[in-house]
Amino acid sequence: MQRTSSVDRPEDLVALLPAVEEGTRMLLGLAGPPGAGKSTLAAALAGARSAASLVPMDGFHLADRVLAAHGTLDRKGAPETFDAHGYAALLARLRRAPDTTVYAPSFDRELEQALAVPPSAELVITEGNYLLLDAPGWREARHQLDEVWFLEVDPALRRSRLVERHVRFGKSRPEAERWVREVDEPNAARVGASRSAADRILDCTGWYGTTPHG
Repeated sequence: MQRTSSVDRPEDLVALLPAVEEGTRMLLGLAGPPGAGKSTLAAALAGARSAASLVPMDGFHLADRVLAAHGTLDRKGAPETFDAHGYAALLARLRRAPDTTVYAPSFDRELEQALAVPPSAELVITEGNYLLLDAPGWREARHQLDEVWFLEVDPALRRSRLVERHVRFGKSRPEAERWVREVDEPNAARVGASRSAADRILDCTGWYGTTPHG
């Protein structure tokens, strides 16, 4: 049964986390459209649970040179610009080998960092746009997750924060507005179509509107 909750503070999210039996591991996914605050909320959850690790889906972005070769660089962030099968394989490994440290790719490849998930991690939180997408690779990833929560915020607020984020990372304001209109919003529509498959809907407008990151 799908549940709906409003989130105004990080404490509201923590209270929703299910208990994890000792010696087991739970995989929780946070899905939602671009700019829904997934990375911010996932970090808040991971920071509030001592035995939790965070593994973002963004580490499976295909490299720009690969996207350029495929002609998809101008829509970076769309489902086909990720290694969905690789992501699903990592989630499967996290599920079946909780007694070993598992290393996951980081989105910032320039730093050449890997995210370590130790055996002590009883809860693994992963976040990304397409965790509920009914498509090859993404279906296999969803199969590994115990629950997926769908984050949503006021659309106008989400788009405004997306523009500001693109500007912060180097785009001019007209470029940022065009990217949101032509790339992010079509992706958001595709993500929104998967909303009904979530285990829980989180209305994060109240909390997200007061946080500095999205």
